[in-house]
Amino acid sequence: MDPIAKDYLRSWVSAMRLRTLPLSVSGIIIGACLAHYNGFFKWNIFLFALCTAISLQILSNLANDYGDGLKGTDNKDRIGPERALQSGKISPNQMYNGIKFNIVVVIFFAFLLILKAFGLNNFLYSLIFFILGGLSIAAAIRYTVGDSAYGYRGLGDIFVFIFFGLISVVGSYFLFAKQIDHVVFLPSICIGFLSMAVLNLNNMRDIDSDKKAGKITLAVKLGQKGAKRYHSFLLIATMLFSTLFVVLYYNSPYNLIFFLSFIPLIAHLKYVSNKKEPKLLDSQLKLLALSAFAFSVLLGIGQIL
Repeated sequence: MDPIAKDYLRSWVSAMRLRTLPLSVSGIIIGACLAHYNGFFKWNIFLFALCTAISLQILSNLANDYGDGLKGTDNKDRIGPERALQSGKISPNQMYNGIKFNIVVVIFFAFLLILKAFGLNNFLYSLIFFILGGLSIAAAIRYTVGDSAYGYRGLGDIFVFIFFGLISVVGSYFLFAKQIDHVVFLPSICIGFLSMAVLNLNNMRDIDSDKKAGKITLAVKLGQKGAKRYHSFLLIATMLFSTLFVVLYYNSPYNLIFFLSFIPLIAHLKYVSNKKEPKLLDSQLKLLALSAFAFSVLLGIGQIL
């Protein structure tokens, strides 16, 4: 491959932020495992749900790059990896076209997912999930794009909890079961909190550059010390709620294997609490995202073994 084309392709892969993808499917995995335990699991629904979640996450990442790039938030003061628009390797128009193409991909997978889940006989359920799909696309884009981007008003954490936690777990379970059971709520809260923690860690890393650029995240509102306390709350609450879940729904020693994921989470908490320089938090983003993914896999598998 031509070196220029290879570098251009590498820029697109970087803009997709592949390290965020495991977290995007964590809720799907738990919802699917709980559905399997209750006898509702189907492989085709699971695979299309994964494809829909991944394409939505990529859409969110591209839109984030586009919105922050146009607003000048991604600049030389930013600590994290250089973004595509920031580097100039992808133009705003190219990124905009990439976003439009990705929207089509999301709609394609969402349509197949809804068709496989509900067929042609459940119009109301299909309509509800088409609306949820549209809201998910809008939320992915409006995080940083536009004058009223909610990520610039400290609302990102709320949307992450709703879409990565509640809708991801409860919604994916409903796709299999065609009903909502009480067993899904505690896991959905846990995944929501872990997703919020990843976002908060990202915002703590960028707290100084975001404040300077006028991006008012919750971390900016809370300040570095307040954001660290909030971070601790999210992870400790995750461990407490997941422990409550296994106490309430215990049926096998295998249910306890997710406690292994507490080891990196506790180590991460100690690291964050002891570091004062925001730039030192960047290395923890991948670790926390993978720890959240491991948590979801172990919690889910523990229910079906």
